[in-house]
Amino acid sequence: MPSLRCPCAVTLRGDNDDELVEKVQEHLAAEHPGREYSRDEILMMAM
Repeated sequence: MPSLRCPCAVTLRGDNDDELVEKVQEHLAAEHPGREYSRDEILMMAM
């Protein structure tokens, strides 16, 4: 299960890479407006 820990202490998880990317992009839009990362950048940071 891929995951990514945001510097704001929120851990986001997805059942697959596509779901993780979607959740991270939703989190960024809601909590960190103006911060945008590509799919590749998100997956590079994921654990």
